[in-house]
Amino acid sequence: MESKPCRLCGVLKPLDQFHRASAMRDGHRNECIACTRALRRANYQANRERYIEAAQRWQARNPERTAAYQAEYRSRPERKRAMRDLYYRRTYGITVDEVDAMLEAQGGGCAICGVRPERLGSLHLDHDHATGHLRGILCVDCNHGLGKFRDDPELLAAAIEYLRRTRRPSLAGSLASLAAV
Repeated sequence: MESKPCRLCGVLKPLDQFHRASAMRDGHRNECIACTRALRRANYQANRERYIEAAQRWQARNPERTAAYQAEYRSRPERKRAMRDLYYRRTYGITVDEVDAMLEAQGGGCAICGVRPERLGSLHLDHDHATGHLRGILCVDCNHGLGKFRDDPELLAAAIEYLRRTRRPSLAGSLASLAAV
């Protein structure tokens, strides 16, 4: 395997440790990748404002490419997980791993109806608004339902009693009673 010394650090390194450069005799730059990165990092730190302004000018001239890149970046699975983690930490003080453990402990679906949504964003952390205590993970419909009943157990019990009291007989039961006549 061919090697050459780095112009900056002087260490003899294999050619795969150098960026390719077709204009060079051996097809590789004279500075190793590690030294090139250190140089670029130092140059950026010394001229940070200039680099940021140049990037902002490019973004302003290329809004479609900027938007496409940002959409692609946000759609990466690792980025989605990081954004979920930041949201949970900021809002509830827990990590995405803790939320995933809660979801697994309740069977992978809504704690009330058991529905397993296609998107994780369709699940909501249910919490007591007075104390902030996390109660479980709910689907959108169950979460909104609790909210509409103002998290009041007596109001929910009254709704249950109303549904039981006003329940229609089943179609089969209605047909059987008609046939008996």
